[in-house]
Amino acid sequence: MLTVEVSLPEVEELGYSAVWVGEAFSRENLSASALALGWTQDLVVATGITNIYARDPSATRAGANTLGEAFPGRFVLGLGCSHRHAVELRGQTYGAPLTTMRAYLDAMDTALYHGPEPPERVPVVLAALGPKMLDLARDRTDGAHPYFVPVEHTAQARERLGAGKLLAPEQAVILTDDESHARELIREHVAFYMTAPNYRNNMLRLGFDDADLDNGGSGRLQDAVVAWGDEDAIRERVKAHLDAGADHVCIQTLPSGELDLDALRRLAPALLEL
Repeated sequence: MLTVEVSLPEVEELGYSAVWVGEAFSRENLSASALALGWTQDLVVATGITNIYARDPSATRAGANTLGEAFPGRFVLGLGCSHRHAVELRGQTYGAPLTTMRAYLDAMDTALYHGPEPPERVPVVLAALGPKMLDLARDRTDGAHPYFVPVEHTAQARERLGAGKLLAPEQAVILTDDESHARELIREHVAFYMTAPNYRNNMLRLGFDDADLDNGGSGRLQDAVVAWGDEDAIRERVKAHLDAGADHVCIQTLPSGELDLDALRRLAPALLEL
């Protein structure tokens, strides 16, 4: 795995427009975003996602404004409720996602901030899967960043958000013609996320059943959430999201947590023409 400080400048040189920075018991999200912004020149850095249980609304507003002040027009704040098991590992109590997120946004709006305002307002998007969270993203923020979703969800999310709101789904990809290797990575990926009720319930809403979700996922589910194959196959999946209403597609190379710079090099000519 290449360190991001080495690889991000090349990612920018390849022509990619944005990088999404996660927060899953790794580098602190806003600090990591500052590093990524500092290592690059024009790349947009978005958080996918900033865990609302990791800091209070006042700190989040201050952190986002600080990054917006230092790097005008280059930072997007993606907020999410995380998952019950991850929140409880922090020693906190997990609340009803919609109620908790609505209250968090209210508190951010009214939080005191006496620092310099950024030259451009920092956009905010939500990690929205279900219809009610998508409605909240539409009504209170600049859009949504759905994770672990098939193209069908993108179409439904666009219909729910309406025009003018940013829709930036994540798409996991594996650049390989070795189906056995691809299936091994996909099973591991699916099995991990199907332990989270948020993602599991979303798949059930989309028409999959419990049999599709268990034991690393059925072939139908695997192919719906992970694009694998050659450059053309992955390009077609990204294009399908765009055709379904996405404004931007965040590709994640598998295994999760590893930045496959060689794959990004190979994919750049195919994806950046879209």
